[in-house]
Amino acid sequence: EPTSRALQQARNIGMLVIHTREGHRPDLTDCPPAKLTRGGQTFIGEDGPMGRIRVRGEKGHDIIEDLYPIDGEPVIDKPGKGSFYATDLEDILQNRGIKTLVVCGVTTEVCVQTTMREANDRGFECVLLEDCCAATDHGNHLAALKMVKMQGGVFGAVATADAFVAGLP
Repeated sequence: EPTSRALQQARNIGMLVIHTREGHRPDLTDCPPAKLTRGGQTFIGEDGPMGRIRVRGEKGHDIIEDLYPIDGEPVIDKPGKGSFYATDLEDILQNRGIKTLVVCGVTTEVCVQTTMREANDRGFECVLLEDCCAATDHGNHLAALKMVKMQGGVFGAVATADAFVAGLP
């Protein structure tokens, strides 16, 4: 719910909303072997309840209906954890003159934080909406939030959906 509310308000004021999703080509040629066998398990590309796992074009790779992109909202298909690696995200942001990112998603400790770190290295300011993110484990979520806030906000700032919405015109 907080994510839907923040998304709707961003749309209402005309903010550019960009969606990302991690996935690979159906032949997995863009998936490094180490990623395929990490942890001694292979699951990327295997059949799951919503199609082949982390394969572009499969139902399970799509964005959930409540947060689905509307016309004009770019969707970045990324082969890695971060949204900048091997994508045109940086070009889209620079071409629009965007300097600050509001980041939401899953998982807080992997994709969200990796994207924030990549953005930080490229000079973008970031705000993570803590109640618009989730992790594989709540302890990981809390640790990721703590890491963002360390040293006065080493990767950016942390806020809630309510604070974000209240701060918008």
